[in-house]
Amino acid sequence: MPEFLKDMTLWSILEQVVFYSFLILYFWGGNNRFGKKNEFNTDFTSLEAMKSLRGFAALGVLLHHISQEEIFQKKQVLSAFVNAGAYFVAIFFFCSGYGLIKSLNTKKDYLKGFIRHRIVKAIVIPFYVNVLIYGLAMFIFKYQMPPQQWICNLLGVTMMNVYAWFPIVLALLYLVFFLCFRFIKNRPVCFAVMLLFIIGMGIGFCYNGHFAWWSGKENWWLGPEAMNAKWWQGQKVFWFSGEWWVNSAPAFFTGLVFANYEKELTAFFSKLYALKFHILLILTMIAYKLSQFGQMKFGYWTEYSGMGPGTAEKIKTYFCQVPLFLLLGLTIIIFMMKYHVSNPVTRFFGKYSLHTYLMNLMALESLRFITMAPNFPIKTGIENRMFLYAVAVIALSVLLGVGEQKLTELIQKLLFGKKKDTVQKTA
Repeated sequence: MPEFLKDMTLWSILEQVVFYSFLILYFWGGNNRFGKKNEFNTDFTSLEAMKSLRGFAALGVLLHHISQEEIFQKKQVLSAFVNAGAYFVAIFFFCSGYGLIKSLNTKKDYLKGFIRHRIVKAIVIPFYVNVLIYGLAMFIFKYQMPPQQWICNLLGVTMMNVYAWFPIVLALLYLVFFLCFRFIKNRPVCFAVMLLFIIGMGIGFCYNGHFAWWSGKENWWLGPEAMNAKWWQGQKVFWFSGEWWVNSAPAFFTGLVFANYEKELTAFFSKLYALKFHILLILTMIAYKLSQFGQMKFGYWTEYSGMGPGTAEKIKTYFCQVPLFLLLGLTIIIFMMKYHVSNPVTRFFGKYSLHTYLMNLMALESLRFITMAPNFPIKTGIENRMFLYAVAVIALSVLLGVGEQKLTELIQKLLFGKKKDTVQKTA
């Protein structure tokens, strides 16, 4: 056996399998027009193509969450996914914005009953079903919380499931979309209002911070008071307590604008495609470097610098990221003019993307014993247990996600009738 193979653990081999398997999904079922002058995919914005795109994003989010587990970061396993979550979520936002305008343009009286069907039925009901599922699980396993926290979590004022922030932001964006396009007839003005609202959410987080920093004396969270902090003073408790709530949301605006001017933009990029796409790609890479600079130079977690909440630094970091998430969705969709993929795996994850995402935290926490239990029944090394954990988390996330979606659809049917109208179809 070659010497280099002797030094490789099972995990180091299988980690490569994870990356290559993820890469294979980009080729399985690919529809390629590269190398064919003036030929483009005519279905690159079809429902099936968008569903597969969401499928990539959903699988990417699962790997991102796994990579953020302490043992994975310590061993530097799946490190490519550690900071990639915002990019995958940006795809969801882009597809959501795109879907709204396309539906508005093609469906008669689309805004009639919008709040009832597109917000309450398609977003609010799934959110509270998820809250109840997590609440029931915590009750069964005797998770200790003060009565006030139980009440606030069940109401949705605070977070029962800290991964369930996406439906909240999406519902707010849908509500502003409805108000704009229902009462303002000028579309450019509507887009401007949407962008201002998205930017406003970002700045709102910058003032809000990651926890209730305003609830005590200056820098209390760095001193002994932090040990006796109340439950509502902790991280990930209130809405908008984290940059992940806001940093990828500008992609929603890009989805709106692209859908509105799809014909014109497609025609523009169809001429001299290679040149224009590479210019767009270069601009996106410059925006990526700007985003990296902002995070390194200023940062979001400024509460721990000892200089107070550091709101100004957060704002600088946020605006360094905005250009990237305005460009990312556009770059991906223009690339799909020449190449996009649709296969059973991506379509499956696209169909169950929301609920698989929402149930991911339960899978992560319930299976954590695989890597942490000192007397794990299977006698094997930590690297192999990490691989088992990753596979088990993905499988359980899918199983729980499919189950939650079926339950949600049953409740939607009981409350709203037979017509199916899920987030996946409106997003």
